[in-house]
Amino acid sequence: MTPDTAKEIYEFLAPQLQQESETTRKLLAAVPAESGYKPSERCMDGLTLASHIALSEAFFLRGALNGKFDWKAIEFKTPAEALAYYDEHVPGLLADAGKLSGEQLAEPIEVAIWKEPRVWYLNMGMKHTIHHRGQLSAYLRPMGSKVPGIYGPTADDEPAKTASGDK
Repeated sequence: MTPDTAKEIYEFLAPQLQQESETTRKLLAAVPAESGYKPSERCMDGLTLASHIALSEAFFLRGALNGKFDWKAIEFKTPAEALAYYDEHVPGLLADAGKLSGEQLAEPIEVAIWKEPRVWYLNMGMKHTIHHRGQLSAYLRPMGSKVPGIYGPTADDEPAKTASGDK
């Protein structure tokens, strides 16, 4: 991949990364304190899933920035702690990603089974977050919370209830 191509891809991804981050933050903020729900024994509970989302988004961003990946396992005791971590780390990492040069974005990084340009990991991290965010959004109502708008209003948003005729 050429540096110019990598930079063009980043310029396309940047607003999406920002929008998805804002959506992720809303979802993490909706996780209630009582977050032990999980739909089956094979699933993570709500707190573990919220923690995974917060930590892995920072993991992918930090890895793309540093050119190497280092998982930092943190055990949050509450969803509020996971959200605080997200708020403390992700916005700055997103801002720093915008400072990467085309040469840096095109540089291949080897991790696990992949050897891809840094910009690829920014996209992969976004997809990973969206995947787990979908899981977490399905947990919210059984945990007694409301689902915030993700790509538009949800049935829990007041305008959506009014528009559909529900009271």
